[in-house]
Amino acid sequence: MGRYLVRRLLQLVPVFIGTTLMIYLLVWKVPGDPFAGKCGDRGCPDNYRAMMTEKFQLDQPWFVQYATYMKNLLQGDFGTTWSGRDVGEIIATAYPNTLKLALVALIIEGVIGLTAGVLTGLRRNGFLDNLVLVSTLFLIALPVFVVGFVLQWFFGVKLGIVKPTVSNEMRITELLLPGFVLGSASMAYIARVSRTSIAENRRADYVRTAIAKGLPMRRVVGIHLLRNSLIPVVTLLGTDLGALMGGAIITEGIFGINGIGRTVLRAIVTKESATVVSIVVVLVLVYLVMNLLVDLLYAALDPRIRYE
Repeated sequence: MGRYLVRRLLQLVPVFIGTTLMIYLLVWKVPGDPFAGKCGDRGCPDNYRAMMTEKFQLDQPWFVQYATYMKNLLQGDFGTTWSGRDVGEIIATAYPNTLKLALVALIIEGVIGLTAGVLTGLRRNGFLDNLVLVSTLFLIALPVFVVGFVLQWFFGVKLGIVKPTVSNEMRITELLLPGFVLGSASMAYIARVSRTSIAENRRADYVRTAIAKGLPMRRVVGIHLLRNSLIPVVTLLGTDLGALMGGAIITEGIFGINGIGRTVLRAIVTKESATVVSIVVVLVLVYLVMNLLVDLLYAALDPRIRYE
């Protein structure tokens, strides 16, 4: 396991360099005038252009700029915006809000999706099974902004159960509704995947053997059946954290959450390339770390999986 962990960590290095290079070239070095719209309709004066060109090394080759960016990044410097604001401070302000929202969404989709999948996988073709299949298909088909606006209006405006928007305190109770909206599509996928996995493993020899030995059904399901059926669910949940954080733009906009999603949207509109690149780099790191943790969890769930 130790050698495998070291090997996987070493494999993350070229992946990280490759993804950050691609992001840098696509976002920072996008063709066009980098000063377009920075000084209004009149255009930027020559002295401002010369100063900013020297500050951001815009006159240097792209590989020199990328090397400088990576050197600063390894030292914890995410760069500065055109207005001189530190990008690291922007991320430090917005990132915890999005992380809290994504974790709430992850817990909601894991608990509800897995519970629905287990119940329907054990009793297929019944009323509950058909209800879950129809409702999950409904959630998958509907765009997130439709689900968000409908639930916000129904629970927040019409019934008044929750606040339509989230306050700056970001209380857990306030995040339940936006967390459900953010994780609704993933929750539907988890319910369907766990349902299929439970139904397939229920016919396995080890399950029939456990039942024949007289073990209680709760033990058979909770220890033998569920443990071996969790691998595809863990894969979805593990990789979903990065996806939830990157895809929170719409949800944060609907519920007024000042997170990574709204920050990167503002950065795209105002052409703050340094902010966009740094936020995407953070999300790439989250993806890489979560993929590594998922691989390590495989061995804990299935004793037959061993890493050398």
